[in-house]
Amino acid sequence: MLNETDLSRADLNLLVLFEAVVEERHVGRAADRLNISPSAVSHGLGRLRRMLNDPLFVRTPKGVVATARAMELAAPIAEILARVRSVITTAEPFEPATSSRRFTLGAPDGVSAVFLSPLLAGLERSAPHVEISIRQLLPEPGESSLARVWRNAFADVESRAMDIAVVPADEIPARFHCLTLYEEDFVIAMRAGHPFAQDAKLDRYVEMRHLVVSLSGDPHGFVDTVLEQHGHSRRTVLTVPNFMLALAIAGESDMLVAIPRRFATIFAPRFGLTTVNAPLPLPRFKLSAVAPRAAMMDAGLSWLFGMLSSVCEVDPPPGLL
Repeated sequence: MLNETDLSRADLNLLVLFEAVVEERHVGRAADRLNISPSAVSHGLGRLRRMLNDPLFVRTPKGVVATARAMELAAPIAEILARVRSVITTAEPFEPATSSRRFTLGAPDGVSAVFLSPLLAGLERSAPHVEISIRQLLPEPGESSLARVWRNAFADVESRAMDIAVVPADEIPARFHCLTLYEEDFVIAMRAGHPFAQDAKLDRYVEMRHLVVSLSGDPHGFVDTVLEQHGHSRRTVLTVPNFMLALAIAGESDMLVAIPRRFATIFAPRFGLTTVNAPLPLPRFKLSAVAPRAAMMDAGLSWLFGMLSSVCEVDPPPGLL
């Protein structure tokens, strides 16, 4: 990017500024984020343009748009900054017993609900002052490619907006450290005493009324894709945006809902639900903890990966729950 002479006069803060403008797509918002004035951002962008020999950002009525060159530079600059942040973070040894650090983890609600309670119990024993923030991760609406459906989650861990993302994805870009925590499949949940539990066959399944977890409200989920492959369809009566709400509604209705097995093991009994294996082969998902490889130089982050692995290592029993 820079020759040796240019690097000697480069300012690391310009890369931080570049990162903020790329993510905010607005000079004013980048200025607020960095706690500097918009004119200081504009001045810094001028220096970056001269240094990198590219306009980098084009003004629009709604903010700025990155040029092709800026988009090419975004990932390597994010990696450089991640390495610098890791070096600074690890300047002092990480001691779980005394650390008061806060870690931010992102996961879909059906995943964070599984690991959070045992993680907190583990922290209480070994790291009582460590604090946790949970962000709900959502797949990109309308995105069919598994490689792209969690791209915003990858971008957030790369920018260090969160420390670790836990996502149901098999294809993780090579620039990330990835640890498989567990594999998950789906079971069918219904209120206690539901007649389907006594005769859980496919022909009866498609005749039932169904509830689907969908943030966008799209009633067509992965179960419908599998049904279509077997020449069947079902009627979705209701969509809701998260699994907890789905359990509450299923417990007070005759609707069936497909939910993750581990999630069901923990929470279905609390809502008066029973579960059975799906009457058709549904896909299994790997739940993977993901962070940038450069960030793994952080001893605290490496320790947290170990904690997640230890609290997720026991599989629930197969079959009826």
